[in-house]
Amino acid sequence: MNSILTKSLRIIRCLACALFPLLAVSCELMKPAPPKKAEIVMYEWEDTGAGEPLKIRIDLKKQKAEYLRGERQIGWSLVSTGREGHATPPGHYKITEKMPLKVSNRYGWIADAEGKVAVPSAKPSTPVPPGHEYRGAEMHHWMRITTYGIGLHAGEIAKPGTPLSHGCIRLPKDFVAKLYEVVQVGTPVQIVCGG
Repeated sequence: MNSILTKSLRIIRCLACALFPLLAVSCELMKPAPPKKAEIVMYEWEDTGAGEPLKIRIDLKKQKAEYLRGERQIGWSLVSTGREGHATPPGHYKITEKMPLKVSNRYGWIADAEGKVAVPSAKPSTPVPPGHEYRGAEMHHWMRITTYGIGLHAGEIAKPGTPLSHGCIRLPKDFVAKLYEVVQVGTPVQIVCGG
């Protein structure tokens, strides 16, 4: 009887050893997946076109723009304004020019023969290696506010809350067309340093 019990215990131990890895894996499969990172909301827009004329207010400290009709906010968006050395100047402006696409005559990049970016930040005066070419930065939905080249346009907002442009006000690419449609030459733009 003792030998039967001993054999049975050995069999149970062997089965337990064989099944343990399977049980451990199945327990691992039962763990909940880590939560997804929340996506950053880049803008909200609820304009019906009705009411008072559009006004734009850009807060350099918050890196955020508000869009108003009278005192009623119809939307907001994140922006990226001028980085150190290329500050976006605070003040009261008006849209003076609208262009679906403007190519910068001050800033761009250098591309290799295949069109790949070789030098991501260049000026027309930057030496261009053989087989490469300088390309001016494309600014889609351009809305000029100064005589010296500052405007609002579609652009990369790679680090929300951080000024990274050469002085222009970059707007979210999937939003800017909505704003461009309702902005007119003469639309007021106020740029403030917080508040």
